[in-house]
Amino acid sequence: MKKLLRALRRLFLTLLILVLVAAVGLIAFLSAKEYRPADREPLDVIGGNAFAERLSVGESVELLSWNIGYAGLGAESDFFMDGGKSARSADKMQVSAYLGGIFDTLYNKELEPDLILLQEVDVDSSRSYGIDETELLGRDKAFFAYNYACPFVPVPMPPMGKVYSGLLTNTAYEVEQAERIALPCPFSWPMSTVNLKRCLLVSYLPLNGTDKKLVLVNLHLEAYDDGEGKAAQTKVLNDFLQAEYDKGNYVIAGGDFNQSFPGALERYPIHRSDLWTPGTLTEDILPEGWRFAYDLSAPSCRLLNQPYDPTDTAHTQYYVIDGFILSPNVELESVETLDLGFADSDHNPVRLCVKLAG
Repeated sequence: MKKLLRALRRLFLTLLILVLVAAVGLIAFLSAKEYRPADREPLDVIGGNAFAERLSVGESVELLSWNIGYAGLGAESDFFMDGGKSARSADKMQVSAYLGGIFDTLYNKELEPDLILLQEVDVDSSRSYGIDETELLGRDKAFFAYNYACPFVPVPMPPMGKVYSGLLTNTAYEVEQAERIALPCPFSWPMSTVNLKRCLLVSYLPLNGTDKKLVLVNLHLEAYDDGEGKAAQTKVLNDFLQAEYDKGNYVIAGGDFNQSFPGALERYPIHRSDLWTPGTLTEDILPEGWRFAYDLSAPSCRLLNQPYDPTDTAHTQYYVIDGFILSPNVELESVETLDLGFADSDHNPVRLCVKLAG
């Protein structure tokens, strides 16, 4: 019996040492490969037409913002960070089906937005089976900025694996330049090695007859933090927007704020505070004359604690966390959340029509 106990102790110690060595090795590998972007980085156009017309002051322009959930979070999906179990769709065919539905929505003749802001677009990720989604969705003039680049995410079980994903902006209009602007990261080492590095994808569109520009900001703010990250990122965003407006530019920021717009919690109250809860946006965070643009008539996002079942009202949680910020010289004409029943993503797209005031 003593020999057996000694053998078991040796086996336990050996296994423990192997686990520790593997953990240290993984942390060392992830630290060496950690994505460390510069504060500002220029972006190259990744596809589209060589010719593009310019916008004009006084002209109406239509935008669409949509977090597409890497074509892996449609109606049949749940997600482990929201109280579900999964980190990816069942198979590559399902991802392709969701991606096809997203494409059909974006490029149908009835919609045809002038500017498209997409979030959670994968280029080479295990969770979306290595599909480069920018190849299908990046039409006209397209720009892509990484906000997640990790060779191996070790959670959940089985692990998520490699993730390379980010923001995609599409426009048929001329773009003078585009750049990636880093946002504060709330995670310290070693958690920073496997977490997102959020950013703004900023596009500068020249305008006919003036040296002013339309500054278009694509964003996806922090989700799974204690709230300080979202607050810090929102402050950087607001400071940037005001600085561009002070130059005389027209400014539109749109995307997934991961924060409830004013009035959203009254319309779609939180049922379970033990699951993911967004931050909140209030009108007083905006400078004088600025405004939010959002729609409360339909939810822009659902909780991924389970596959989508609108009849299960006790467990189906909705949010309005997708929308826009407009500078005082941008006139709001309409804003609408397109209720697609979360068929191809856990978010619904938000369509905006505005006019650049003369």
